[in-house]
Amino acid sequence: MKPITNLHDVIAGKSAPPPCDETLGVRLAEARDGYAKGVWTIHESLLNGNGVIMGGFVGAAADILMAYAVTTLLRDDQLLASINLQTTFHRPAAAGEAEIEARVEKFGKTVAYVTAVVRQDGKEVASATSSVLIMDKP
Repeated sequence: MKPITNLHDVIAGKSAPPPCDETLGVRLAEARDGYAKGVWTIHESLLNGNGVIMGGFVGAAADILMAYAVTTLLRDDQLLASINLQTTFHRPAAAGEAEIEARVEKFGKTVAYVTAVVRQDGKEVASATSSVLIMDKP
């Protein structure tokens, strides 16, 4: 099993991002105070049979930025895990670059509610919501 990546360290520039970020082509640009913003370089390998980006990849890219947004509010002794992810698609995404912004809407003791927007060429491609479990590290 590969070691756990500390997202606090990624945000601080002390550590490389986890493999999922690199695999999808998501790069964190900023994260602070329950907010995260990133750039998604969308490769043609993510195209589906209709010639657009498969929706599951759009949801996964949003989920990555939502994790960073929540991490900015976590203590060092806490972990997070998405327990619900819903994505609404507004238009197809194409290969190229997209911007993703995520914001923590509510941060409780054990669950956070987070939203994200994926934009490409200035237009909203998708919006996502997630419920994130907050727990103490073992």
